[in-house]
Amino acid sequence: MAYPVIYLHSAAPAKPPEGAVCNGCGLCCSVAPCPLGMWLSKKRLGTCVALSWDDNLGRYHCGVVMAPKRWLPWLPEPVARRWAKRWIAAASGCDSDLQPA
Repeated sequence: MAYPVIYLHSAAPAKPPEGAVCNGCGLCCSVAPCPLGMWLSKKRLGTCVALSWDDNLGRYHCGVVMAPKRWLPWLPEPVARRWAKRWIAAASGCDSDLQPA
């Protein structure tokens, strides 16, 4: 399957090896959203609408985890954050076998 050209922030960290701790490179969320991102973005491919760049840390974050009230305002913030972390498989390591060109 050929992937489209995607553009990431020039200061984004390099993609970590598969299985390594997520470093916020943004590659996976720029190519295809997770199940939660698919629901929010209303698409299966392309950059997730909730992908957020953090200038202070020089990395990408899931906007739902960082600002749950913006994305899931009807849920209590701790519940929304916990739900988002589960959907993005937070703390389970990089699961992307994509390789930047």
